[in-house]
Amino acid sequence: MTVKSPNFPSPGAPHSGSQRSRHRQDRSWPYWYLVPIYPYGQRQTLRREIVPETIWLFEQVQGIFYVVVPIRMTVVRLETGGLLLYAPIAPTQECLRLLGELIEKYGPVKYIILPTISGLEHKVNVGPMARHCPNATVYVAPGQWSFPLKLPLTWLGFPPGRTQVLPADSSQTPFASEFDYAYLGPLDLRLGQFGEVAFFHWPTKSLLVTDTLVSIPENPPPVLELDPTPLLFHAKDQAGDRPENTPDNRAKGWQRICLFTLYFQASTLDIPDWKTVLQAAQQVGDRRAANYFGIYPFRWQPQWRETFAKLQQQLRVAPILQELILNREPNRVLDWVETLAHWPIEQLIACHFAAPVATNPQQIRQAFVFLNPHSPQTDHPQDPSQPLNLLPPADRQTLRRIDQFLVRWWITPPPSPPQDRP
Repeated sequence: MTVKSPNFPSPGAPHSGSQRSRHRQDRSWPYWYLVPIYPYGQRQTLRREIVPETIWLFEQVQGIFYVVVPIRMTVVRLETGGLLLYAPIAPTQECLRLLGELIEKYGPVKYIILPTISGLEHKVNVGPMARHCPNATVYVAPGQWSFPLKLPLTWLGFPPGRTQVLPADSSQTPFASEFDYAYLGPLDLRLGQFGEVAFFHWPTKSLLVTDTLVSIPENPPPVLELDPTPLLFHAKDQAGDRPENTPDNRAKGWQRICLFTLYFQASTLDIPDWKTVLQAAQQVGDRRAANYFGIYPFRWQPQWRETFAKLQQQLRVAPILQELILNREPNRVLDWVETLAHWPIEQLIACHFAAPVATNPQQIRQAFVFLNPHSPQTDHPQDPSQPLNLLPPADRQTLRRIDQFLVRWWITPPPSPPQDRP
């Protein structure tokens, strides 16, 4: 695997003001206000080659209150020449330069895939990326929608004349000899819809997904190591802590970030009252130099690492999708999973968290066992060869309260009952 981020000095290495200025310009993202999340107008890009001369991952970070995760674009070299982009990221000058190196060697970008109908962080990048790839055809997942008004795709920045909806039959695409795909959705959530297209790359047996599947690594993904500030912020135990930039502290911060991202509030996290938070912030020595002026409204219980370990064990569906989205139409989801499981999958490439991840069809099925709790996989819970992919109820309480609120106020439909399936 090769990794490249152009002109990036090692942490702590001296660099001039002109270098800093050039880096800021290369990583500038002027449309950050469309989805105003960290790191706002500065998006550093890391490129990793994971299949020699065939698949590259382009990664940036995104988040809120330093709760950051990777956002990933997958670039695949086509056997017929040229490149296919799955789920574009922000096309900064740095990103385009790294992409340009591949274009120079392997040919132009021929296809840009928007595989989701609900992920604004992916959708907002398609138009700008397409403008830098003038000969590329843009394919979008069926059922695109916008809020509060349903607008034509061209009004959302998609290039007219070369934007198409992915056909229901994947054999009708010009890349059908190398890719198959399956569409999940649209799932009706009343306030909006959820839909995602998983792509299967036959030559490398790689499954490309957006949000539906994740794998949680013990250590932070490489792109988060480029700027460890968010990791060290969440490695604190008290407002005034200044954790050293060490692998252990970066891992500690990352693991807590995962708990925030996937549970919002795990059972091992306490939120002190704001009076206590502000009093602690006032005791921080240099509040102007401290992140968020010394405000750190978290208190972790000693067993928080055990909570993370339960998340990390297997390939899984993110808890927010389990509790609020996929359980609305479980039969449709499980039919989609069976389509995926008929492909000879050997690795997963998701748009967030870890990638690539070695896997197989059985592990894909097992990730969705929460929709089918009476499947044969759960009949022998003590059998170590059949580990359950069910998360502790105590850690899901916040998500379940959100679910109850949404259902009570008729914002989303209620979950459907668990399905008994063979």
